[in-house]
Amino acid sequence: MPEIVVAVDTGGTFTDIVCLRAGALHTLKVPSTPDDPARAVLAGIAEVLDAQAGPFVLVHGSTVATNALLERKGARVALVTNAGFEDVLEIGRQNRPQLYALVGHRPPPLVAREHRHGVAGRLGPDGSELEPLDVAALDHLRAHLEGIESIAICLLHAYADPRHEQAVARCLAGTGLPVSVSSAILPEFREYERTATTVVNAYVAPVTDRYLGRLESESNASRVRIMASGGGVMAVARARREAVHTVLSGPAGGVSGALAVATAAGFRDILTFDMGGTSTDVSLCPGRPLHTREFRIADVPVAVPVLDIHTVGAGGGSIARVDVGGALRVGPESAGARPGPIAYGRGGAQVTVTDANVWLGRLPADAWRHSGGRALDRAAIAAPLESLARQLGASLEDAAEGIISVVNTAMEGALRVISVERGHDPRDFTLVCFGGAAGLHATALASRLGIPRVLVPPAPGVLSAYGMLVSPVRKDVARTVLRSARGEAELDLGDIFLDLEAQALAAMREEGLRNDQVSLARRVDARYEGQSYELTVPADRWVDAFHAAHQRQFGFATPGAVVQAVSLRVEALAPAAAPHARFGAPPSSAGTPAGRVNVHHQGRSLDSAHWDRAALCTGQVLEGPTLVTEYSATLWIPPGALGKVLEDSSIVLEPI
Repeated sequence: MPEIVVAVDTGGTFTDIVCLRAGALHTLKVPSTPDDPARAVLAGIAEVLDAQAGPFVLVHGSTVATNALLERKGARVALVTNAGFEDVLEIGRQNRPQLYALVGHRPPPLVAREHRHGVAGRLGPDGSELEPLDVAALDHLRAHLEGIESIAICLLHAYADPRHEQAVARCLAGTGLPVSVSSAILPEFREYERTATTVVNAYVAPVTDRYLGRLESESNASRVRIMASGGGVMAVARARREAVHTVLSGPAGGVSGALAVATAAGFRDILTFDMGGTSTDVSLCPGRPLHTREFRIADVPVAVPVLDIHTVGAGGGSIARVDVGGALRVGPESAGARPGPIAYGRGGAQVTVTDANVWLGRLPADAWRHSGGRALDRAAIAAPLESLARQLGASLEDAAEGIISVVNTAMEGALRVISVERGHDPRDFTLVCFGGAAGLHATALASRLGIPRVLVPPAPGVLSAYGMLVSPVRKDVARTVLRSARGEAELDLGDIFLDLEAQALAAMREEGLRNDQVSLARRVDARYEGQSYELTVPADRWVDAFHAAHQRQFGFATPGAVVQAVSLRVEALAPAAAPHARFGAPPSSAGTPAGRVNVHHQGRSLDSAHWDRAALCTGQVLEGPTLVTEYSATLWIPPGALGKVLEDSSIVLEPI
């Protein structure tokens, strides 16, 4: 493995870079280039490395697939499915997001009706052929692909036997179009979710392939790996084929980084709070990351395993406005990277959360270091903020504090969704805050939720990129089996697990890894026969494990009932690019304070201490009101709160 590893996380406002070189970590933030994300990535790599750097590994968290879905700017897709099942995408499930709307609204399917093609042929749920595939019709299908850029193939029960799908794929291979096959993307039952996931892959794969291909060729990296939504990294070749695994790429890096720093600081159960320029991502980790296969993006289900992350449109760039009813609203619209907040001096004209923090003094204008050392333009905020304050009938300071309160309420709601609403007490967790804006809001959120402590990692503004350095290489393989048994001894699943493990190891060898570098874990999705939902449990004594899991989750178990093994899973993990990378320890004695600043807080102007984080020493206690500034983020410690610097450079806060 080369000595140099570069991790890059592309956000809506900034592109964050962490470089491990000669055992030391170096950080860089550059403005994102939404019109061409690769431009910021390549420019940042060139800036953090010099021409004599030598070979390096690039680990990247990409938003290309996410943005293609959110903006509906993916490929024009044709779907090939069984005759009579062309409308599965439109029928979906009976869930209705607007339950009480007289006329519900749903976005159109990713595949237009005229591009959904049914073919004769059918397999049963056990893989037996009920009707042979009409190969002649496939030749006719090729004539209906004009203007199509990508093909998705999803046939009934292909998880049990992929031969019909493979025959269709062979027939269409000569078209030169990328083909996504459900039995390769998601060999699991539930027709709607499998079809939707395969279509998502077909929809985002061409644009992702072009983007990653450019990075691979122009970055000059010796190896490129991509952060996957499931919390591990994968080879760029696989990411180009299976782009659906990158729809939550960047936020997944943040969860991995938060777990790494929390573990190093001695905290096991954490809530992650990642507030960037455009959005806020939160996740609950009871000693480990939690995964879900019930994820939706742009109202489309994606059934591959992803980290259980909840996102709200609340970030430093979120725009404040007064609605027609006279209420103050903040977000989800964002000023983005261009023009950005007013204070950036790039043409922004609408007041954002960042502008509110600058006006209140919580973001010192002369301490800003994101834009080549330029000071923030506080004076430019006055006129737009005055216009907003006039609509609210408030002073400028009260309007700015109102913006902070509204955005805090949105983020509090997100934290409640992943904790309280799922049966977890926030008081049992540590809030790990990161992202450029999180430190300005974390203590207030912890107070609202009763969270006993806040952990602020080193270089919090680039923690998602750091998380990619410490994330293992990961490959998940699964297969639906639908086998029932009254006892574990009645059901032998060993041969299927061996086959899945062989697939996982083969995929890892494609990543350049040896079998002895890979650890394997077996799991079973199980349910009581007749249920419509499953619980995932370890494969060892899986029947007993399922009864125990059902008791914990739902408050009861039925040991004598028939238990069904629905799907079998194998998780393969290999070491991260830089598993032991750590930021440097703080100095043994404190430096000189940066000075004093005036901060407006709860209607009062406070004389607050101001520290540069690099001047803080191990064990130093910080009493609010205090501001701590650093290259990638700013931390606001309000009156009554206490902070302490830990040996690993993290700061742990006790809220009011």
